[in-house]
This record gives sequence, C-alpha cells and structure tokens, in this order.
Amino acid sequence: MYRKLLRVLESWEDGKVKEPLLITGARQVGKTWLIKSFCEERYDDYIYINLEEQKSVASVFEGDLDPETLLRNIGVLLGRKVDSKTAIFIDEIQVSERAINSLKYFCEAKENYRIICAGSLLGVKINRFQSSFPVGKVCIEKMYPMDLEEFLIACGEEQLRDGIRAAYDSMTAFPEAVHGKALKLYHDYLIVGGMPQAVSDYIRNGKDVMAFNRDLLEYIMLAYKADMAKYVFSSAESTKISSVYDSIPRQLARDNPKFKYSGIKTTANKRDYYAPIDWLRSSGMVYKIDSLDAVSVPLKAYENGSNFKIYLSDVGLLCRMTGLGPADLMPDRDNMFKGAVVENYVFEQLAVTHADLYYFKPSESMEIDVILQVSNDIIPIEIKSGRHKRSISLKNYMEKYKPEYSVRLSENNFGMTNGIRSVPLYAVFCI
Repeated sequence: MYRKLLRVLESWEDGKVKEPLLITGARQVGKTWLIKSFCEERYDDYIYINLEEQKSVASVFEGDLDPETLLRNIGVLLGRKVDSKTAIFIDEIQVSERAINSLKYFCEAKENYRIICAGSLLGVKINRFQSSFPVGKVCIEKMYPMDLEEFLIACGEEQLRDGIRAAYDSMTAFPEAVHGKALKLYHDYLIVGGMPQAVSDYIRNGKDVMAFNRDLLEYIMLAYKADMAKYVFSSAESTKISSVYDSIPRQLARDNPKFKYSGIKTTANKRDYYAPIDWLRSSGMVYKIDSLDAVSVPLKAYENGSNFKIYLSDVGLLCRMTGLGPADLMPDRDNMFKGAVVENYVFEQLAVTHADLYYFKPSESMEIDVILQVSNDIIPIEIKSGRHKRSISLKNYMEKYKPEYSVRLSENNFGMTNGIRSVPLYAVFCI
C-alpha cells in the first residue's frame, strides 16, 4: 500500500540528514510495515529491533551510550556484525528512555548513522519525558491512518484520484456516473476507515463493504484499551483515559458537540481530566479541535483551549463504536449522528496536512465548522452533513469578514457560486 509518509522517509535518506528519524502515531496505522518496507528497499544491510519484545537489546541502552559501543554490544547479542554502514530500525523505542537519549549521540557522531525509530505510544513518551529530551537532535514525524487518497490508491483507483484532483483545481463538475462512483467509495471509507489492516480486508473481499470483517476494528479498539494501561501514572489515570475515549460518541451526538467534562460523568471537571485528554491527543488516538475567539492572522494567537471538540483518529472506529452500518450513512436516511461521522471524517482528512485546525462559534447565529489559515488568508469551511443547515452561518460570516473565498463540503458536485467553492466530501484530501 502506498503511504504518503514514504516521501518523508525518502527525503530524509536522500538528504543524508544526520538527525535520527522518529515516527510517532497511534497503534495499527502502519508504521512498522512502512519502515520495514523502506529499509528493505533502500539499504543493503539493516537490522530490525523491537525493544518491547527484545528485552535483552533494550538492556544494552542502560550502559554506555557511545554509538560504537552500543552497536558492538547489539551485534554481540544478535550474533552478527553491526557497524556504521548498518541501517537500524528501532521499534517501540518508547520502552527505553535511555534508547531515546542515545539518539543525541548518534546525531553528534562523526559517522552518519542511519537510525529510524517508531513507537505506538512514542508521542505520549515524548510528552512525558523524565530526563532531557534530545531537542534538535532528532526529526519527528507523525503517521496517520490512511486518508481517502491513499484508500483510493490501495483500491487501484489512481485514475479516479487524478480526476478528483483535476476537477478540484478547475472546479469543474464531474459527469454524474463518475461523481456517483466517487461517492460510493467515500461511503465505503466511512465504514472501513483508514486502518491498513481494515483496508486490506475490504480489498481482499472484493471491495464489498457488506463482506468486510468489521470485527477487525473491534480488535484494534481492544488494543487501544490495552495501551491505555501503559505509560500512565496510576490505574486511576488509566480509567480516566478510557472514560474520556468512551464518552466521545456521546459528546459528538449532541446538537452542539463542544466537549463537556460532564459528558464523561456528572462530577467530572477539567482539573481531573485535562491530563487524560492530553494523553489521548499525544497518543494519536484522538484529534482535539480548539475554538477561536477571533478570526485574525495568526490564528494560533486567538485559539481558545477551553472550548474544544474531540474526534476519533479514525472514522471507521467511530462507526464501529456506535454500531452504524452502510445503510445508516446514505443521504436518504434521517440519522442525526451521520453529521458527527462526516465531521470526524473531514477533520481526519485535514489532520494529515499538519495544518492547525479550528472552529469558530462567536454567536448562536454563526458557527463555522472549520477555519484554516492559508498563508495570510483565512478560509472558512462549511460541512453540510445532516447535523445542521449552516448556509446562513456561512452567509453571515462572508458578509462580515469578507474572506477571499469559502468552501462548502457536501455530497454535491464540484462548482463555484458567489465566492463559495462547492467541494464533494470525497475531495477533502485536495484541500
């Protein structure tokens, strides 16, 4: 399967960047598979180390962190020669804080060592590093579930992907048959999601969403639950993390999905649940979308961290948690939660771009689902998904703030009317 992060790996290697590369991201997004495939293709000699499984290798980092000494000792344990010409992939590196510290010395060494690291809870570990994190000595990149573009490529639909990009650039409507085909694959993606294991099963079953084994998503959620018991300060914190995660569908089901601590339980408060929310965000299991107090450049200066929404990292997991099936997401179904699913999908697609994402609700008469800053332009995005009829909000916003243009995401075809770009939901990856 093609993954966009491959370009980051290739750029890092082609540039012979000395800083070791750290890949963070939630479990099951495909980190290990991608890095192994890259190493097998690019290096004549590489070794794979999993610190969670190979405890003896992890213990090597408790001694001298000099790179030559480390590689010599690792070679002795593995029964093979390991030197500066050997590329090294260290998986589950969050197990050893000393191993993360060693990356500083690999970076500063005379030799240009090729070190790539990953970990399912590496983001949490970095956020809670007890000693001095090697800032400036490592390159950190985040991996996400497959977005719809990667999903289309995996399904052998490169021509459709190219057509979507061309139609987006020109704002030219698709023929209805092509538009219908793209919508069908988009609807399938809402159910399957972007976890590579789930996508593989969908393709293996003839791209029939009804034959897709949805239990795979259940197994991934169970693995997430198990992770919630790792790298926490206490079992009480683990319980709080799990409670926040379980509350997300309920939070999103409300007419106003702004996150409320009382949505976890009636006695919940910010003091007790701020850290668990931060743990989930750092793990890559959720996206936290802050509101804005004003729409001025730079947006970061006007974010309001007290008002926010939380979405799951994968729309397929959300549908599985709520029991929604393919028929529930069709346009003719009167299902209020469909709006939450579509919003989750949109934020998931936009998160891959690494853009800062916000929403804006200055009054009851105006709510803009997504606010993006593109250079010095602020772009409002409306999601028409069934939760609200928000055209009035967008109209009021445009009259007051006069943006360069606005975007309306819906199941309608491409087009441009009165300064509003109509973008089909299957084309979010083009933004």
